[in-house]
Amino acid sequence: MSIKLRIFLGFFIFLAVGLALLAYWLLKDIRPQPLKATEESLVETSTLLASLVEQGSTAGRLDLQPLRAAVEGALGREIEARIYELDKSGLSLRVIATNATGVVLYDSEGGRAVGENYASWNDVGRTLKGRYGARATRSDPGDFYSTVLFVAAPVRVGGEIAGCVSVGKPVASLKLFMTNASRQVIAATLVALLIAAAASLAIATWITIPLRRLGAYAEAVGRGQRPPLPALGRGEIATLGRTFEGMRDALEGKRYVESYVRALTHEIKGPLSAIRAAGELLEEESMPPEDRRRFVANIRSECTRLQTLIDRLLELAAVEARKTLGTASPVDMAELVREVLDSATSLAHRKGVVLENATPVLPAVVGDALLLRQALFNLVLNSIAATSTGGRITIGAQTDQRSVTLTVSDTGPGVPAYALPRVFDRFYSLTPTANGTPGSGLGLPFVREVALLHGGEARLENRPEGGACATLRLALRPPRAPARSKVES
Repeated sequence: MSIKLRIFLGFFIFLAVGLALLAYWLLKDIRPQPLKATEESLVETSTLLASLVEQGSTAGRLDLQPLRAAVEGALGREIEARIYELDKSGLSLRVIATNATGVVLYDSEGGRAVGENYASWNDVGRTLKGRYGARATRSDPGDFYSTVLFVAAPVRVGGEIAGCVSVGKPVASLKLFMTNASRQVIAATLVALLIAAAASLAIATWITIPLRRLGAYAEAVGRGQRPPLPALGRGEIATLGRTFEGMRDALEGKRYVESYVRALTHEIKGPLSAIRAAGELLEEESMPPEDRRRFVANIRSECTRLQTLIDRLLELAAVEARKTLGTASPVDMAELVREVLDSATSLAHRKGVVLENATPVLPAVVGDALLLRQALFNLVLNSIAATSTGGRITIGAQTDQRSVTLTVSDTGPGVPAYALPRVFDRFYSLTPTANGTPGSGLGLPFVREVALLHGGEARLENRPEGGACATLRLALRPPRAPARSKVES
């Protein structure tokens, strides 16, 4: 299970349990609240009706005629009332009047309880004893909405309780309100759960984005790449990322030195062996002057080769050590192409190769003009070295909103398939230079590093019609921290 899913489930389950408990409490509290309000109104109604009975009653007789007339008149009246979602068309009250012993004298439901003794019911019995009397009676024990709530008020004559009036209200008349309230609570809970899920996902994403970036960064480093440290915020994860970067730099520095030492040792063995062999032969006093001059020239040539190798290696090391361009300025790419072609014209003429400028109007690139000129010049020199007499080298270009892509195409034999994956490795060279001397194998790695510094890439591939095509893509504006290339071992 991913850490994002764990965080999401943790937050969501916590919020869902809290919402479920809140919904349970609200649903549980919905039923008694309407009953409380109904009971309060029944207290007022029963008191009002009891007062009506008291008006014409005497110590020995209760005058129920005003009560009977008022109740039956109200029950027969048609009501047109819209109470929120409820259409009210008639009264749903039951009125019962008893004497001092609890015997029912009047029942608004057709007199069906008249003559029965209700002194055992809480509403009547307690009221006749001078206390507050109320009861809730269900006709169906399993159905809450079959409950009828009764509240009684005493009828006082001469300071004594001469009877009571009990008013009943069926809970079924409140069912619509209570059901709608329950539905609203459930709907609100479901909406809250959706919001909780979205919030949990947002929190999980917010927490795991830096972790995911750091993981991708670590994977790229593990594959031997040199990616920039991603944006990780300012918390502990950012501190961990900076620690990773420091560790990576330390490890890469160690591998970098080891790689350079091994590669340089391998490359200088040949020239040194040739110089040592020539020196040993020059010690012979009987060597003819012509041979002596040839061996001295060989020593000079190998020394020049070593000097070139060291210079190129220092140039490449300086570029690889840079993480950003630093100070950059707009570079006129059209002018840069013309300068490179002018510099290479003499070498191309000596080789019998035609140079062609096929670049369109180019936008300026913000970068280092010296590095860009040297990188493009290296590509042209490689093409001159690989192209036979009578061949053609064409410099083209393509542009888009974010980059400029320069291409150097030649009509040479192309690059063998086995060599394509390695052409950007240090010291890997297939052809001699345009001057005919052995190549250092550092030109293309230099081009690649310059491209990466300028937020682009370098590629070399064979053309379908024959020959090779080197591509140098450059961002119009340099990146803040460009992705770096793979560290060669």
